[in-house]
Amino acid sequence: MDDLTIRVSDLEHTYPGQDRPAVDGMSFEVARGEVFGFLGPNGAGKTTTQGVLTGLLRGWRGTVEVLGRPVGAWGPALYDRIGVAFELPVGWPRLTGREDLVHFSHLHDGPTRDVDDLMAEVGLAAAADQPIGTWSKGMRMRLNLARALLHDPGLVFLDEPTSGLDPVNVATVRSLVLTAREAGRTIFLTTHDMATAAAVCDRVAFVVDGSIAASGPPRALQLAHGESTVRVVHRKDGGLTTSTFPLGSAPAELVALLASGSVETIATNEASLDDVFVSVTGRQL
Repeated sequence: MDDLTIRVSDLEHTYPGQDRPAVDGMSFEVARGEVFGFLGPNGAGKTTTQGVLTGLLRGWRGTVEVLGRPVGAWGPALYDRIGVAFELPVGWPRLTGREDLVHFSHLHDGPTRDVDDLMAEVGLAAAADQPIGTWSKGMRMRLNLARALLHDPGLVFLDEPTSGLDPVNVATVRSLVLTAREAGRTIFLTTHDMATAAAVCDRVAFVVDGSIAASGPPRALQLAHGESTVRVVHRKDGGLTTSTFPLGSAPAELVALLASGSVETIATNEASLDDVFVSVTGRQL
């Protein structure tokens, strides 16, 4: 059995009327059961690539296989095999959460999950019979995830699932992603939230100008694109100051500082995925 869920080779796409391709010779693979982060600045080609992978975009060139078959060979059956949660919160205001998911369950040809169990999984059980129009944005974003998981797909596309959410809801979304991975699903995560990408992704790819500029496990990229340091906050001249030293060495100045009795705090620092983003893309978040 093929261990790849997605295989992309030499993908190119240029929108009508445009001189430059939105995607320019992109190649990558996503293994079965991994969380793959697709990262990069606006306009880099992420949405175009996702449109190809989900069968929504035509006129591209190259090779694209999803779940072991060319994406174009699936037809409508693809949408019973993949789940998609777009960036915007969803839901018809006059329907309850349960009614919304029951409605969507009728759109699938195969079996779907128990709606009450699914709502409990995404933390919406208490609001199941409340009109969606009374829900918060975070609740409606979790409904979006529930729709994507409703038919138990093997591959789930998540587009900015933490956009505009408070820390509690961000933590909930991260937990749901990790739970989906533990269940054997493959997650294709498109996000500008580098902290979430670092927390949940097995691998990430940085997209710049329609091609992949760097890819690998977040930890490996952080080590490759940044310098680890020791940061020491200490008293000096009646106030506090910070001194930074390379990690892995003990220069005389650091040794003397530690022995001086003036140290308030000491911590190690390493490049974050935000730093990798800036280094690889040349753009600020």
